[in-house]
Amino acid sequence: MNINHDVEAVITSFNQKSMIYEAVHSLCCQTIRPKRIMIVDDGSTDEISVHILNELEADRNIPVPLLVIRQSNNGVSAARNTGIRKTKAPLILVLDGDDNLEPSFIEEVSKLLCEDPSMIAASSWLHTFGVLDAIVRPAGGNIAAFLSHNCCPATHIFRREAWQQCGGYDETMRSGFEDWDFFLNMLETTPNTSIGIVEKPLINYRTTPASSNIKSMEKRLGLMRYIVEKHITIYKEHITDAILDIEAISMSRLYGWESEMIHSKLTDKSFSNSSNEFMESPSYGDGGMAAAVRIVSTQK
Repeated sequence: MNINHDVEAVITSFNQKSMIYEAVHSLCCQTIRPKRIMIVDDGSTDEISVHILNELEADRNIPVPLLVIRQSNNGVSAARNTGIRKTKAPLILVLDGDDNLEPSFIEEVSKLLCEDPSMIAASSWLHTFGVLDAIVRPAGGNIAAFLSHNCCPATHIFRREAWQQCGGYDETMRSGFEDWDFFLNMLETTPNTSIGIVEKPLINYRTTPASSNIKSMEKRLGLMRYIVEKHITIYKEHITDAILDIEAISMSRLYGWESEMIHSKLTDKSFSNSSNEFMESPSYGDGGMAAAVRIVSTQK
């Protein structure tokens, strides 16, 4: 595959001011540039953001053909679908307007897809910046891996034919988790496929307390119910995998919290109010009581 002719990029934007410059710049600085960049403005109302988009549209020095598509505010799923419909390349990169990429993202992620025809999408680890400086390591996998939690970043490259077959992003999902649902849609529609991950932090992911990703956690249970009911057939087929994966995540977090509690006890630090409440009335049937016993049994 001639990658620079096989990848087009879709950036979604809503009132993102100069951050959109960073996203576009990171695409223009790729070791293998996309064939075309499409920015879908989802009804920005901020004057600075609108002005910047107009500037980008008129800039003839950008080394990659760039198109700005404007629509009324319909949410990120609708914006992505709008941009993808304008594409023609077999591989599509989607990028949020407040994030940016390391120069080798397209080259390394596309290589995974070129080498494995059964892989319908691919991405990489993330470097978070802003309020959190960390490396996040999603693992990708087959449909069984995606039933308990999302295993791929929102920024990724996918096969356009997979998007067509599954019907694209669910435009009714405006509160979050639309990426997780999209991955399940593709994996369910095209059996025996997987989503790959380059084990390097090639995505720079901006974190803020008010980001949509953080806010969606407040609605997690409702969003998960929607996803499970929508994909109930595949959940029934893999119910054991889904339950055990969720339990493994729960156990890992419980052990992490338990370790912090033990450290606090050994260093004579006070427990938080919520931790004290737990120790006074441990949860039952989920490993909570056993954790409390281990904590109080710790010797200095």
